[in-house]
Amino acid sequence: MVSLRRRKMKVVLITLAAAVSLFILILAIIHTYVINSYKSRIISPNQASESEADCILVLGAGVWDSGPSPMLEDRLLQGIDLYFAGVSDRLLMSGDHGSKDYDEVNTMKKFAIDRGVPSEHIFMDHAGFSTYESMYRARDVFQVKKAIIVTQEFHLYRALYIANKLGLDAYGVASDLRRYAGEEYVEAREKLARIKDFFQVLIKVKPAYLGDPIPIDGNGDVTND
Repeated sequence: MVSLRRRKMKVVLITLAAAVSLFILILAIIHTYVINSYKSRIISPNQASESEADCILVLGAGVWDSGPSPMLEDRLLQGIDLYFAGVSDRLLMSGDHGSKDYDEVNTMKKFAIDRGVPSEHIFMDHAGFSTYESMYRARDVFQVKKAIIVTQEFHLYRALYIANKLGLDAYGVASDLRRYAGEEYVEAREKLARIKDFFQVLIKVKPAYLGDPIPIDGNGDVTND
């Protein structure tokens, strides 16, 4: 009787271990698939100048009282360089402005204006609460068809995956201009985010907010608050 119970327990443990291993393998395959699907669309600034994009889409990141965090600052500097290189005459700043006390997009717009970009050429997406929502809203609200996405390389894999799966013709320019504090932690979180967004794209989850169209070829000041 004891021997039979042990055999049953062994079978259960082996089955459980096999199921866990299969689950981990599936997640690893999904993660690798997201990274590799549009990796070839990460291009240089020189290549981007030939793209004829509707806009340069700069993805938000943390802001401090004194201005953008180093990671966000580098995204902005790269996006502004692309603007002045003639990649597009529209900048779309997409980030989190979920409360009066936290505002990524106005910080981003001010940074670009201070460096010579005309206000009317800068659109703000106040409800870009996630990478997925930024891409969805770029397509449906701002009516973007072709975009150059600017963010750090580790983030570009997911951003490009989402954008192209949602029907945008998107390319990316990396903004890795330095090393960042806590970079290892951010990259670890990114691995989980890639798996999460694989399923979001599959299901076509709607963003928290959409709203009326704001065509990217119009005047960016209509997004001012």
